[in-house]
Amino acid sequence: MAESRRAGTFLLAIMTLGVGVLLGVYGPRLLKGREEPKPLPDVITQVRELSRLEGVSYHVERVVDLKDKQQKLFGLVKAEDAILLVAGGDVTAGVDLGKLQDGDVVVAPDRQSVSIHLPPGEVFSAKLDNDRTYVHTRTTDLLAQRKESLETEARKAAERTLQSAAEDAGIVRRAEESVKRTVESLVRSLGFSKVTVDFRARA
Repeated sequence: MAESRRAGTFLLAIMTLGVGVLLGVYGPRLLKGREEPKPLPDVITQVRELSRLEGVSYHVERVVDLKDKQQKLFGLVKAEDAILLVAGGDVTAGVDLGKLQDGDVVVAPDRQSVSIHLPPGEVFSAKLDNDRTYVHTRTTDLLAQRKESLETEARKAAERTLQSAAEDAGIVRRAEESVKRTVESLVRSLGFSKVTVDFRARA
């Protein structure tokens, strides 16, 4: 079900992008006959309405070993409360089209070529899958105090490691490649013979 929702969101974004660009480029002609098209910023306005365009999603599994070390009997005895969490989750990355700036889409006067400068890719979300996340072991030493928030802390740590693992595996680069192919294909379908898509440098 989650996969279907993600696919539906992705397809809806592509369709909306096509409508936005189509209206921005050809809408003025249809509405005003032979008058010149409106200035290019109208195209940018239409594209911005889409906001985020997802490029790729990774499923990542991690093991989090978290310990709360304690000292008892005036520091003479060391004790610990420990948890071993097996975590699974999904990390999604793409391009936020809401960050497009004026001048990022440049259409040639002959309307045959277009250059698009997209914002850099980024991780949108890193969420644990509760059905695939579980406590493997939980041990509390005899003299240790059981820390009730330890599982919550382990889950938060798991979400952070999910994102870092996906980033190390190149999820942002792959998301940019996917979005680039999608945008190129879509814009070519609108009649442009030459489409150049690149990404702005990261700040």
